[in-house]
Amino acid sequence: MLPASPLHLGPHRVDPPVVLAPMAGITGSAFRRLCRELSGTSGGLYVSEMVTSRALVERDAETLRMVTFHPEESRPGMVRSVQLYGVDPRTVGEAVRIVVGEGRADHVDLNFGCPVPKVTRKGGGSALPYKRPLLRAILREAVAAADGVPVTVKMRKGIDDEHLTYLDAGAIAQEEGVAWVALHGRTAVQHYSGQADWDAIAVLKRELDVPVLGNGDVWSAADALRMTARTGCDGVVVGRGCLGRPWLFAQLATAFRGEPLPADPDLRGVAAVMVRHAELLTEELGEDKGVRDLRKHVAWYLKGFAVGSDLRRALAMVRDLDELRALLDRLDLDQPYPVAVLDAPRGRTTAQKRVALPEGWLDDPYDAAVPAGAELVTSGG
Repeated sequence: MLPASPLHLGPHRVDPPVVLAPMAGITGSAFRRLCRELSGTSGGLYVSEMVTSRALVERDAETLRMVTFHPEESRPGMVRSVQLYGVDPRTVGEAVRIVVGEGRADHVDLNFGCPVPKVTRKGGGSALPYKRPLLRAILREAVAAADGVPVTVKMRKGIDDEHLTYLDAGAIAQEEGVAWVALHGRTAVQHYSGQADWDAIAVLKRELDVPVLGNGDVWSAADALRMTARTGCDGVVVGRGCLGRPWLFAQLATAFRGEPLPADPDLRGVAAVMVRHAELLTEELGEDKGVRDLRKHVAWYLKGFAVGSDLRRALAMVRDLDELRALLDRLDLDQPYPVAVLDAPRGRTTAQKRVALPEGWLDDPYDAAVPAGAELVTSGG
């Protein structure tokens, strides 16, 4: 395969054309820095956790921490990227003005894809594009408030198969001046179950002039190449595929250069990455909170390796860096990477029975009213 063309994001060049998807509780500064370190390049785009517009406008301390980037993320060639969520156009616009006016980020992504019930029942995330005029009003406010800083959109196919929105939403986003549109090839009701519909990504790519990025079921560099070849998309967004495999971004960079892929590490290499991850979390959050935060990643890192149940349980309850290192030293570190799990889904895969929506939400797709109490006051999805 020939090397991929870089993406352009306003004045910024995104090369390789790979984006780390915002993931609640995952893509804080430590994880972003780890993925970038392991990629061996300053390229790519590494997006923050989802930040709630109202919480940012109200100067919530934790939300302000989430939009504070480490100096290592601000070096030449790097783009500081924040994802915002909101339902009220005025609140979203004010949040964008804070991010841009205070120099907190170089790029704003807007979340219209989150399927989590606490978001959709407020009319946000993947529920919002159903209300076409409201979507347009949010985009118009955000692009105007950004004052030249590039704004992008991440969305899903729709609420369910009877309420698909991605073609209308993509056209509206393009008309309102976004830099690109990223499409997760699932509906909200699918959550993360089944297979992503890459054909929908191809359809959207044919319909729009702005770049279209594909998201969904990119578990490996080979998947990323297949997605771009099949859909014609301009880049890929990687979410669950990098859980426990942050070195995936090095493989993606190599694949998009048309070079042979580096191998996945053996367990000794994985253990070293786990320690580095814990060190970065400790730097960001302090040792107690940082090592506790690592616990959620342990099962993903060790997926497929032969690890005794007692040792696996102890690692999932690790309390400090010294204990982490001691426990990892007890592993059979010469085990090769279990390639059989490379294409196995990571994270939640259960479909929702229904999508939680505001009462009467589906009655009129052209109602521009903001639901009462729509804005969430906490960030992170």
